[in-house]
Amino acid sequence: MRKLIVTGLGSGYLPIAPGTWGSAAVTAIFLLVAWLGGGRADYVAAAMLAVAAVASVACLGLGRYAEATFGKKDPSQCTIDEWAGQAVTYLLLPLGSGHWHYLVVAAGGLVAFRLFDIIKPPPGRKAERLGGGVGILLDDLVAGVYANVVCQLVLRLWLGF
Repeated sequence: MRKLIVTGLGSGYLPIAPGTWGSAAVTAIFLLVAWLGGGRADYVAAAMLAVAAVASVACLGLGRYAEATFGKKDPSQCTIDEWAGQAVTYLLLPLGSGHWHYLVVAAGGLVAFRLFDIIKPPPGRKAERLGGGVGILLDDLVAGVYANVVCQLVLRLWLGF
C-alpha cells in the first residue's frame, strides 16, 4: 500500500519521465472535476486543495520510506510529490468558459509546472537538498507556486479568462 501511495497510484512506474505521468494524473483529475462540475471554480479549487493536502501529508509521512525502498534520494518512482505540486498549480486558476478553455488551462498548468519542476528556481533547488519527505516535497510545492503565478498572469491578463 505504501508503494502504491508514494508512486502516485503507480504513475511512478510508467516509462520515460515518471514525474510527468504523475503530473498528468492530477491534470486528468482537474479536467474531470471541471467537466463534471460544470466549470464551477469552487469545486475545482476544493478538489485541488484536497489533492495537494493529501499528497503532501503522504509525501511527508512516507518520504524516508520511498528513499529506503528505491535506494536513492528523491527517487524518480516517487511521484506523490508531483501530485502535490501539480495540484498547487491548478489552485484558483480561472477556468474560462467551456471545455476548450479547461483544456487550455490544463495544458498550460501542466507545461508550466513541469518546466519549473525541472528548472527548480530558488528556493526550489535548496529545498530539494533537505532530507526525507520534506526535501522530496518542497521543491515541487515551490514549482507549483511559480507555475500558478505564471498561469494566473497569462490566463487573466493575456487570454482574458
